[in-house]
Amino acid sequence: MNYPDIDPVIFSIGPVALHWYGVMYLVGFVSTFWLAKKRIKAGWGEKWQENQVDDLIFYGAIGVILGGRVGYVLFYNFPVFLDNPLYLFYIHEGGMSFHGGLLGVITAMWLFGRKYGHHFVEVTDFIAPMVPIGLGAGRVGNFINNELWGKPTDGPWGIIPPGHTQALHPSMLYEAFLEGLVLFVILWVYSSKPRPMMATSGMFLLGYGVFRFVVEFVRVPDAQLQYLALGWVTMGQILSLPMILIGLGLIAWAYRKKRAD
Repeated sequence: MNYPDIDPVIFSIGPVALHWYGVMYLVGFVSTFWLAKKRIKAGWGEKWQENQVDDLIFYGAIGVILGGRVGYVLFYNFPVFLDNPLYLFYIHEGGMSFHGGLLGVITAMWLFGRKYGHHFVEVTDFIAPMVPIGLGAGRVGNFINNELWGKPTDGPWGIIPPGHTQALHPSMLYEAFLEGLVLFVILWVYSSKPRPMMATSGMFLLGYGVFRFVVEFVRVPDAQLQYLALGWVTMGQILSLPMILIGLGLIAWAYRKKRAD
């Protein structure tokens, strides 16, 4: 199957261009906003009010963008940053890290919780089921941008990207399906019933960590890093492993605390 001819730029007026990748970010923020309003109207939490959602999305957006960029530079291109610290601001060259974005969102949610008097984990439990939609949209943006391809494959699902003669795993679409759709369904259904505090946050960390770790087996590592150990361990797997362990720990702690109460 050949890669469909998709222009990553929707339209441009002079030097100003609207990119599909940017629209995917917008889809993520808008969907989170709508789902957050829906959850509050359904009676989720006693202290949550609809007017708080505006600030929640604003804090989250800042956390995603700043954390994603800083994380990419530190995790994947640190030597370049040491040579030229201004590289951090070369956003036009691309480069965002999910794990950096996660740390940015965690910081943003802590600040949001302090402002409105919400416990930090209460905020993360509330927002976690809505995050996968944005993750899935972002991976679709990677596909449109013709980036993050996987290893060669003979499977019928393989796609031949521009400049290649062999079909490759569309690993970004695997992630869109697993980290986006599947994780959203799991978390939305799981959190639709009362759960102990921390359990939903732990389920998000566990689910994303497992899905990302698995997809990394067919995803080609960044050229500047390659495999970091054993001929197959990638930076994505190293960063995902703590998520799996912390997720399991939070779930176990949440249910143990519930039984103790």
